[in-house]
Amino acid sequence: MFSFHTSFGQDFPNVPGVVIDHLAKSTNNFLGSPSLVILPSGKYIASHDIFGKGPTPLHTHVFESGDRGKSWQKVAELDSMYWATLFVNKGALYLLGTTKDFGRKAIRRSTDGGHTWSSVEEGILGTGRGYHCASVPVQVFKGRVWKGMEIIGPGKGWGHFHSFVASAPVESNLLDPKSWSFTHPIKYDRTNWKPGDAWLEGNVVMTPKGEIWNILRVNNPEDDQAAMYRVSDDGQTADSSTIKFIKLPGACKKFTIRYDAKTKLYYTFTNYVLPKYRGRNLERVRNAQVMLSSPNLETWTIRGIILYHPDVDHYGFQYLDWQFDGKDIIIASRTAYNDGQTDAKSQHDSNFLTFHRITDFRTYRTPTEWLPLLEGITDFAVLK
Repeated sequence: MFSFHTSFGQDFPNVPGVVIDHLAKSTNNFLGSPSLVILPSGKYIASHDIFGKGPTPLHTHVFESGDRGKSWQKVAELDSMYWATLFVNKGALYLLGTTKDFGRKAIRRSTDGGHTWSSVEEGILGTGRGYHCASVPVQVFKGRVWKGMEIIGPGKGWGHFHSFVASAPVESNLLDPKSWSFTHPIKYDRTNWKPGDAWLEGNVVMTPKGEIWNILRVNNPEDDQAAMYRVSDDGQTADSSTIKFIKLPGACKKFTIRYDAKTKLYYTFTNYVLPKYRGRNLERVRNAQVMLSSPNLETWTIRGIILYHPDVDHYGFQYLDWQFDGKDIIIASRTAYNDGQTDAKSQHDSNFLTFHRITDFRTYRTPTEWLPLLEGITDFAVLK
């Protein structure tokens, strides 16, 4: 089901999946914001940024694979690009994110499959600073490209996120700030929306009724709360009166939602905390990834565990970005794992970018040896 591979002459035989990139713990830098896309040519493109306190500046690395993910080559490094999502529009490749952590909104374009990119100055989307996002999906609905983003409240730190949605017509020049619309930021109401204290990393989705909604991770001690609100079809306004909270397993950590037209189901992957690991700081339990599906975005079923390690302190599979690839799903993971010399610094401070393939995802079930981990789940339906 999952392959094992070495990359760039490095030997990591015990790391699950294909190693795209690795940073030793000694660098005090870590790999973040995995993103993955399939070009019209069939090539796969992956990217990540770097965070931490080491000497390497914050920037994004871009990789390509011409053999369906079996091997990867680095093709570019970009300064002033952070928390970015890869996407394709009108044959061109884009990265949409910020210039740095809590920097300016920014977009870059490549017309040669990710080898060369437009300058950051060409794609600054406005004058403000303090913006936040993640490698959440950039999706196309109703003739527009959409991405959920946040801005930090005045004078506030992490967690004081005001959510908004960025969008632009697919036929427009996406490097032109005039092409873009931004909904009014909505503040998380810490007083009345208990038990959560922040929302972030929204997924813009189209519901079965054809409505545009933003579904956000909610930082809360129960692990399974997400929030959502409706956005106008023209991308101009967000309706705060529609805000509601839903149960989504693992939703206190980042997730990516996409729609499978064949089954008419929405799919996502989350760091749902399995029953044996309850009683900890659930936001930092990232040792398992589960695949979920929903017919309506509000009722979710656990379809199976796809990645797992029993050590919750030093192992993590997180911030998955993924794409449908025929009958398969392909995944890029921010992975914390022993590299043969030492454990990762923590489950959060990841030392690998890894690639994974789920073959025939619609029939996937949890491997037999992991089935006991699903015992005791009563809040959600579980396929076994």
